[in-house]
Amino acid sequence: MRPNNPVVIVLGPSRAAVSGVSTHLNVLFGSHLARDFTLSHFQVGSEGRDESAAARLLRLLTSPFALAARILAEQAAIVHLNTSLNRRAYWRDLAYLLVAKLCGARVIYQVHGGALPREFVAGSRLAATLLRATLTLPDAIVLLTQVALAAYRELVPEQRVVALPNGIDVAPYAKLARVPAEPPATLRLVYVGRLVRSKGLREALHGLALARAQGVAASLVVAGSGPDAAPLQACAQQLGLDAAVRFVGPVFDAEKLALYGQADALVFPTWHAEGLPYALLESMAAGVPAISTPVAGIPDVMADGVHGLFVPQHDAAAVCRAIARLAGDRALLADMSTACRQRIAGGYSIERLAGDFSRLYWAICAGWWAGLPGKS
Repeated sequence: MRPNNPVVIVLGPSRAAVSGVSTHLNVLFGSHLARDFTLSHFQVGSEGRDESAAARLLRLLTSPFALAARILAEQAAIVHLNTSLNRRAYWRDLAYLLVAKLCGARVIYQVHGGALPREFVAGSRLAATLLRATLTLPDAIVLLTQVALAAYRELVPEQRVVALPNGIDVAPYAKLARVPAEPPATLRLVYVGRLVRSKGLREALHGLALARAQGVAASLVVAGSGPDAAPLQACAQQLGLDAAVRFVGPVFDAEKLALYGQADALVFPTWHAEGLPYALLESMAAGVPAISTPVAGIPDVMADGVHGLFVPQHDAAAVCRAIARLAGDRALLADMSTACRQRIAGGYSIERLAGDFSRLYWAICAGWWAGLPGKS
């Protein structure tokens, strides 16, 4: 790191939390971006914290002032604000956005999911005016998907809005050895991520139960934590899946790699307000096709029948059919595995992501917008 590297304060949840944004922060901090810029993490939100209600209220009231102190003390050139478009995050992060601008920092406003602008304002002129005014404040808005890019440009056509898809370190996944199933006929499903209802895990469990009732040999490992962990475990028990489903808690690094090495397919029938899920990128990099819904940025990276199978939202029967199809066609599964690895290596690497953000950071520092990445 050079002593004169521009300081970038990156706002987001705990880097140890089970969260797509936490993964995003770790990818940025682990890339060559951290050599070209001085990256400084400022934790926001409740994820990864163990605090009382009183402590949380005190943090919410004082956190904007703490950010101001950090910006001034570190002479930050850029504040990179990672957010989602939902009510709670919007109002919380508006305070950080205003503080950063008042302190003289340039601001990158990266939206990782949530509602699209038209859905967020829900026909309210006042809400639309307020959101439009908010989105004119950052020096650049970063989105993850082409759908989001079009939606934000419709609301603020004069703003600097770019789409920079997520990326991962492909190298560990490229070297990952596949572990054969035992017994060989069993389709090994995996889920990695937050345990929340909107990720479609209840539908996945019901789909698995239906498939097993039809004689399909399939099992599921659920890796993650979240508020719905206990209800999901109870659901698995009620469906008689004790022998077929294991809940193993959060996994990271080598443990996560080993889990993907022993999986045949990711089950991810989400109806969450996704951006571009890191779980999908990681599984595809490992050669693990997905059973997923075509929501948000997922169709940007995954083609139906090529990198996995799409199912409708809230449709356990469709999940069942997808499980049965993959379990009964190992040649298709192998072709999908190869296609998945090629897809991620070709466009979703950490090198591409770091290069995009490096160009964006330098453009922001210089006030030169013509060469922003991701404009097309």
